[in-house]
Amino acid sequence: MGIKVDSRDLVDLIKCPIVTEKATRLMELKQFTFDVDPRATKPMIKEAIEQLFDVKVTGINTLNLPRKKRRVGKFLGFKPRYKRAIVTLADGEPIRKVLFPEL
Repeated sequence: MGIKVDSRDLVDLIKCPIVTEKATRLMELKQFTFDVDPRATKPMIKEAIEQLFDVKVTGINTLNLPRKKRRVGKFLGFKPRYKRAIVTLADGEPIRKVLFPEL
């Protein structure tokens, strides 16, 4: 019933984890924040996280953030678009050791 995506392509969906004050507070609630490809869907993100970190995902919230203007001299341009995913894990799932080995 789910979308079939090659497992090699799933690695490219997740760009990087987000480590901000808000994201750190969410880690206490078993929620982790990632920058993902803007074309990624929730089932694709769920499958990628479960395969990469060997955890059970219970929910995903996504945010499509707006483009930001940037000026370099007289030239006006935009930063690339990105999508943010907040992934909720099942109780007892240790993803923190994978993302932050020093903790």
